[in-house]
Order: sequence, then structure tokens, then C-alpha cells
Amino acid sequence: MSNRIAIGLIAAAAVAFVGLSSVFTVDMTQQAIVLQFGEPKRQINEPGLYFKTPLFQNVVYVDKRVLNVNAPAEELIAADQKRVVIDAFARWRIVDPLRYYQRLRTQDIAERQLATFISSTLRDVVGREPLTALLIDPRAEGHAGGRRAELMRNISQLVNEKAKENGIEIVDVRIRRADLPDANSQAIFQRMRTERDQEAKLIRATGQEAAQKRRAEADREATVIIANAKRDSEIKRGEGDAEAIKIFADAFGSDPQFFAFYRSMQAYREALSDKTTTMVLSPNSDFFRYLDNIAGAVKPAPAAR
Repeated sequence: MSNRIAIGLIAAAAVAFVGLSSVFTVDMTQQAIVLQFGEPKRQINEPGLYFKTPLFQNVVYVDKRVLNVNAPAEELIAADQKRVVIDAFARWRIVDPLRYYQRLRTQDIAERQLATFISSTLRDVVGREPLTALLIDPRAEGHAGGRRAELMRNISQLVNEKAKENGIEIVDVRIRRADLPDANSQAIFQRMRTERDQEAKLIRATGQEAAQKRRAEADREATVIIANAKRDSEIKRGEGDAEAIKIFADAFGSDPQFFAFYRSMQAYREALSDKTTTMVLSPNSDFFRYLDNIAGAVKPAPAAR
């Protein structure tokens, strides 16, 4: 009895194993290839529950989604002999799982091959185009922006022609970054800096020239104003001196003796007021004639009629 139970359990386990081994599922994001001793027997593109021969057949799953692959950034030479660093990527999907499996086997191999296709195509296309067609964003207005978009479509078509032999379809190829090499960027930066320095020097020189011109004009105007002021002051001074001389002459002419007396008094005051000066004069000197007889020196003025 126990042997029968054991045999029944073994048979049930074998049936369960065979049943489970003969059933497999395909997800919505997958495609499947049924292999028998390594040879493809059929491919499945729709999701669902499927059967296979246990022990003799196995299933290989292939991704059905749109995948990304990044090409390594590399330095290329444009048609105008200018260097540019391009970093590109592509979106792709597997449309023929059987051919894909027969030629590439794994996704890693497929990505390496696609990166090679993208690099070689970029090198070929970039070598026929000027640098400006690559650096301007495709969304920009104008001919250059449209030209870059056209280049990307051409690159996508060329890469797709190479990839479809392996059961792969290229959805799109994009340039993530297109820039000048570091050495060129530094050279352009230095040239721009030099141009800005030259422009600043020119502006400063123009400002200094204008300042010198304004300063010279101001100095000339100041010189003219000062000269005119001096001329006017000299004229006024001359007129004043002439008027003073005329007044003195009139005063001298009206009473010469009083004028002589007045001038002698001024001479006494100026000569005798300095206590540090010693004068040696003869008592009979004309300098003291008014001191000898002050009362007789000045004659009374004539009475008014």
C-alpha cells in the first residue's frame, strides 16, 4: 500500500513537472522565441499563455519596448575643417525577434553594434556639413535650424538601413550635445576676451580724448575769461589812476603851497614812524623846512569873495 502511494506521488509530481514545463507566458512588453535544441522553431509576438515541449524546447524572451542606446562622445571634423564634439543617442526596438536572435543574441551586443553604426554615420555626415549646421538647435528659426533637423533625419535613415538587417528598427537618432573641443573653446574665449579688452580700451581712449578736448576747451575759456577780467581791471585801474592824478593835479594847481605842505607831512609820517630806522640829516636840510616854522610855512587860504 505504501509503495502504491509513493508511486502515485512520484507520478503526480512528474505530471505536474511536465505540465509546468510545457506552459509559459509572454508579457505585453515581451516577444518570445521557442528553441528546440538551440534551433528556432517559432516566434511569438502577442502576449498570452503558450505551450512548448518540455525538456526538448526552451523559450528566449526579447524586449518589445522602445529602448535607448548612447553612442560615445567623440571629436569629429566638419566640412569646414573645424572640430566638434558630438554626443548622440538613438531610440530603437526589435521588430524581427528571430533575425535579432540569430544575428545578435543579446541586447548588449546589439547596443554595441548600434553605437558603432551611429558613430560611423555621424562621422560620414558631419564630414560633409559645416560646423554651424550642427551647433544651432533644430528648434531655432531659419535655415540653419531646419538643416540640422534634416541632418538628423538623414542620420536616422542611414542607421536604420544598417540596423534592419538585424531585425532592429531605429525610431530616432538625436544629438544630445554638439560643442567645440575644450582647446577650441578656450581659444574662442580668449579671442572674445581680447576683443572685449580692445573694445574697452577703445572706449576708454575715446573717453579720454573727449575729456582732454573738454578740459582744453574749459582751460581756453578760463584763460580768455581771466585775460578779459585782467584787461578790464587794468582799464579800470588805469581810469582810476588817471582820475586820481587829475584830482591831485587839480588840487596842486589850486593851492601849490598847501599841496607841498601836505606831501611833506606825508613824508614825515612815513619816515619818522619807523622806529628801527636811523636818519642823519643836516638841520638846514629842506626836509625840516616845515618843522622850523610851521606857522609861517602855510599861508592862510584866501577869503572867499
